[in-house]
Amino acid sequence: MKSLIAAMLASSIALSASAVVDKNFDYHVDRFADIEVLRYEVPEFDRLTPQQRIMIYYLSQAAQAGRDIIWDQNGKYNLQIRKLLENIYTSFSGDKNSKDYKAFEKYIKQVWFGNGIHHHYSTDKFTPEFSEDFFKEQVALIPDASLPLQPGQTREELISIITPVIFDPTVMPKRVFQDGAFDVVVNSASNLYGEGVTQQEVEDYYNNLKDPNDPEPVSYGLNSRIVKENGEIKEQVYHLNGLYGPAIAKIIYWLDMAKSVAENDAQKAYITKLIDYYITGDLKLFDEYSILWTEETDGDVDFVNGFIESYGDPLGMTGSWESYVNFKNQASTKRTETIASNAQWFEDNSPVDSRFKKDKVKGVSAKVINAAMLAGDAFPSTAIGINLPNANWIRAAHGSKSVTLENITEAYDMASHGNGFNEEFVIDAPTSQIMDDYLYITDMLHTDLHECLGHASGQLLPGVDPDALKENGSALEEARADLFALYYLPDNKLIELGILDNPDAYKAEYYKYMLNGLMTQLNRIEPGKDIEEAHMRNRQLIAAWILDNGKKDKVVELVKKNGKTFIKINDYKKMRNLIGQLLAEIQRIKSEGDYDAGVALINKYAVKVDPKLHKEVLERFASLDIPPYRGFINPVMVPVLGEKGEIVDVSLQYGETYPQQMLRLSKDFKTLGY
Repeated sequence: MKSLIAAMLASSIALSASAVVDKNFDYHVDRFADIEVLRYEVPEFDRLTPQQRIMIYYLSQAAQAGRDIIWDQNGKYNLQIRKLLENIYTSFSGDKNSKDYKAFEKYIKQVWFGNGIHHHYSTDKFTPEFSEDFFKEQVALIPDASLPLQPGQTREELISIITPVIFDPTVMPKRVFQDGAFDVVVNSASNLYGEGVTQQEVEDYYNNLKDPNDPEPVSYGLNSRIVKENGEIKEQVYHLNGLYGPAIAKIIYWLDMAKSVAENDAQKAYITKLIDYYITGDLKLFDEYSILWTEETDGDVDFVNGFIESYGDPLGMTGSWESYVNFKNQASTKRTETIASNAQWFEDNSPVDSRFKKDKVKGVSAKVINAAMLAGDAFPSTAIGINLPNANWIRAAHGSKSVTLENITEAYDMASHGNGFNEEFVIDAPTSQIMDDYLYITDMLHTDLHECLGHASGQLLPGVDPDALKENGSALEEARADLFALYYLPDNKLIELGILDNPDAYKAEYYKYMLNGLMTQLNRIEPGKDIEEAHMRNRQLIAAWILDNGKKDKVVELVKKNGKTFIKINDYKKMRNLIGQLLAEIQRIKSEGDYDAGVALINKYAVKVDPKLHKEVLERFASLDIPPYRGFINPVMVPVLGEKGEIVDVSLQYGETYPQQMLRLSKDFKTLGY
């Protein structure tokens, strides 16, 4: 499972770098709407062997080959719209300083970033600021042969369908609808469900398949689209000869090339199993692959490739296609290995009920990585930490693999220096100082603990459905992992292990977390809107619950200073106690599958926004001009050819612009038709 999305935390605080980085590297690429696009370095790429670099190249090709899948999952018209917009963008010959063109340029950049017409985070549909007349005039200039037509579709039919999808705010307004008071399937605009399919039909379909006594259940719905044919509910499975077959064929080809240069037999085995899964769509094979992948910890090179995280599904079942290609950061991995080797101690000393603890934590491995390629749902916006596999029974029986993406965090850090955030939002100089001194390491450590131990902790009671929390499952799971990490940050165990050198270091992360959860993340919410995204709900839930349940002792307060609102933490130790109490309750909710209690927590603390405080936060951010969201373009991997045309090595190039990269990807990795 993904950690806090890095775009949210790294756009705020200027961190203190912990590693040696190239200060002359240009991280800034583009800025538009509420988004800044960055580039990231890939340090230590040169220390790898040519064979390892070639493997990374092949895996990166496999990663990019799935790009069209996430676009189609995000919306049934996204591929057609992308083609139309890119044709206009590349062929436009009018006045590029005109109001309509400037608005069009902003819109296409938003659509590229969102992998479709909905915002990557809020999942609200983008509002074009150019006119329908401008759009239709530009489409009219595109030759018929260049139009993204469905078989038998005319130009007129295409425009009559696409125009309201882009311009009418009532058509497909929300990609992921999460208000459980309504049908979340019917009201979501993603392409994970067919026309006319209801939430009840989906739940009934999968409930009929599930065996509550199966100790090793597959992840039902992970790689399929539910449709209704002649009134009957059916699954369209993602595999070589099924849905997304042409893209999956390309992925398989490049995975097979990567297997030919794998570092060891264990890598070859899990790549082979992943290919078998892609060929068949058999979720049992995916579980077998996940176990093999989890248990392989010797290689430097690693990757994620497939239908993994289910945040894009309002029911939290279907995985969005994504890929990370990476290799081990050897120096920083020592920190995560120390944490992982003590996993049982952390589990045993957790404040949760003993019924919900694992008697034996198995196979927890953790490492710090350098990302080399981001793709699918992990691009351009990415996480800074991952813990997989997601299946609870695999975690219990075989363990999990946790990674922290250090070069991504460093890129956020380097791009944030001097942005004035601390001066505007941190209450006083001593608090700002401890954040300057310790926020980088405690942020990294929070991610380590969240991914390595938080997601890997706890267990479901026998017979509890892993999907019992439904639309709230993702937010509550992220809250559980966050709380686990927050609870242990002040623990003397981290001093004993040599990970922290100051018993007060945790205060940097505690302050930032409360500040972000109660105030600064509101910069990403439009006035009048509720909080929708799972990670944002998680953070507000925790921060608001602590504020509410600690108000008698004034553990945390919202105070006024020079007419502005600030977070004031009066008792850090009592705050930790509150964190432990909430962790125990959310673990109980998950372990028992208590849907009603989960709904109550979410509705009371996680969704609604104080409009007055929201307005103040937006005004204060406006004075700083800090983008609410950030993401990345990838380095370009260039194969070095030998005398016979074979690949003998790979080099990296960083000079590509944002539009150049997006247009190149559309040209070189178009795998699905319209």
